[in-house]
Amino acid sequence: MQNQGVSVGQTVFVFFAGLVTALATGLGALPFVFGRRFTNTWLGPANALAGGVMLGASAALLIEGADRNAWRTVLGVALGVVFIAVTAKLLGGHDDLELGSLRGADAQRALLIVGVMTVHSGAEGIGVGASFGPSQTFGIIIALAIALQNIPEGLAISLVLVPRGTRVRSAAWWSIFSSLPQPLLAVPAYLFVATFAGVLPAALGFAAGAMVWMVMDELIPDALEHSSRASVAGVTTVSFGAMLALELLVSS
Repeated sequence: MQNQGVSVGQTVFVFFAGLVTALATGLGALPFVFGRRFTNTWLGPANALAGGVMLGASAALLIEGADRNAWRTVLGVALGVVFIAVTAKLLGGHDDLELGSLRGADAQRALLIVGVMTVHSGAEGIGVGASFGPSQTFGIIIALAIALQNIPEGLAISLVLVPRGTRVRSAAWWSIFSSLPQPLLAVPAYLFVATFAGVLPAALGFAAGAMVWMVMDELIPDALEHSSRASVAGVTTVSFGAMLALELLVSS
């Protein structure tokens, strides 16, 4: 069903609101400007921190999805897990993968996390567009909240890329790239708010399922190769709690 009373100016405004949320993701790379030298000892804490952030974001997605439609959210989770597992298996058969300066397994892991966060951003883009349906003020509040949430999500991407040799500027651009679905999906979600509202729970579940799989199969095992179980558990738990608290705070 198409949103009634739509103007071109308002549609453009919705697009730029989504674009601002996407650009905010690049701010997650800023901490690395002040510390560019990384050794393998950083990989354990970096992966654990990224994993905790992604688990916190996943929990918030599941809470929101369950509030809208629990069964569609569960279906989305199952589809997300299958999608990312199949994708990882397909990528695992290519040892010649490249992503910027990354090669082989590092490139595979980077592609997976960028891909997973891109899927996650699609769900957020639908949320931005749909939020402008009730009123512009409500839409602006939601867009600002998502922009704030995007900063630690950009940090999660940078935590995987920078310690493996990716330049800070490139990590920032990859973070922004992962959020481009937000402005691209915000407009159709605004124009056809009723249709996208029905899809949103499954999209939230899909993104959450993909992120949880990525954390458990890639980030945590890699973190344990470079750090002790206690430190990985501690960093992951603290970052999970902090991210979930931020998500719940800005959405309340």
